[in-house]
Amino acid sequence: MRIAILMGAMAAAGALHAQETPCGGGFDAFVEGLKAEAVTLGHAPETAERFLSGVSQSDAVLKADRRQGIFQDPFITFSRKLISQSRLDKGRQMAERHDSVFARIEQDYGLSRGVLLAFWAFETDYGAFQGDYNTLNALVTLAHDCRRPEIFRPQIFSALSLYENGDFDPATTTGAWAGEIGMVQMLPKDILENGVDGDGDGHVTLKTSAPDALLSGAKMLSHLGWRPNEPWLQEVVLPGDLEWYDTGMHATKTVAEWEQLGVRARNGQLDDGRLEASIVIPQGKDGPAFIAYPNFRVYFEWNQSFTYVLTAAYFGTRLEGAPVYDAGNPAPGLSGDQMKRLQAKLTERGYDVGEVDGILGAGTRAAVRDVQREFGLPADAWPTPELLQRL
Repeated sequence: MRIAILMGAMAAAGALHAQETPCGGGFDAFVEGLKAEAVTLGHAPETAERFLSGVSQSDAVLKADRRQGIFQDPFITFSRKLISQSRLDKGRQMAERHDSVFARIEQDYGLSRGVLLAFWAFETDYGAFQGDYNTLNALVTLAHDCRRPEIFRPQIFSALSLYENGDFDPATTTGAWAGEIGMVQMLPKDILENGVDGDGDGHVTLKTSAPDALLSGAKMLSHLGWRPNEPWLQEVVLPGDLEWYDTGMHATKTVAEWEQLGVRARNGQLDDGRLEASIVIPQGKDGPAFIAYPNFRVYFEWNQSFTYVLTAAYFGTRLEGAPVYDAGNPAPGLSGDQMKRLQAKLTERGYDVGEVDGILGAGTRAAVRDVQREFGLPADAWPTPELLQRL
């Protein structure tokens, strides 16, 4: 089952070229433009012709791109959908089965095995469901579509480079609707830059080789800024008199400073007091609470959804022995339609919440936090029916 939305690496697409092929218009003409652009980038004309000769537009990809309703779920609901006992059991089995690979990852990248196991589980159920969309059709379709062409067009030429290396077949390479490939779902550009031949067969094969997929994912996280041998997330207990406006990813303090304010680890001890960290309360002051260490921010380079990122990070801790989080008793949240009304009201007040899509993203959280403080409410960034009524 396809879970992830566009990985954060997609947001790092390169600068546009003067000869770039404009999106929209006739699809066949667009493909011809891509062939010409490929030549300007140094690819042989005959290679570009072979690579793009059978490409076609995919209505299924466009429909999938516009259908991401699962991300409207709040953290508790979302995490309970994704985290099951069977996924925990399978994760621990896979950790044992590939112990030597994870040991190499820990040695080379300082990356704890729970992190990659969680991505592997959520992206493809440990490789069982990798997506059956033709990857080239997906990339060209999304590049032709004018919503985010600057993200997808560079991926086409990265796929072309993989094709030249013998690691991509335009007719048979399949994956997710957004062009990600393999067990941990990496885009062609990321494979080109971070692919690792983990099994020594001379190719980077992310669909069938767990060593290739896991080591490539580890290298990509390292490239994105993962700090070796440091934590990423830990559940905490918060004091009732905390300044709620200072919670959220916009604010950081040292771990020692949080401790001075009364923040405590729910189990064990907090990590190095010198580390900068944020307090994350996905459903407000009465719901689950976590301390997010610097490595937590790297997750957003992989995926932009706060709910997905927090769930993946938390699942990584569960795979390494952390208990089930304390869900608390959070105030009722908003339905999708109510969230859209809230976003519209915030937009009217001058806040940039992005698209009015019913998803509680970073822009909406920031605006909610400010409005809560204006109204004299606990500024915990959790929108409630009461807040919507006041607006």
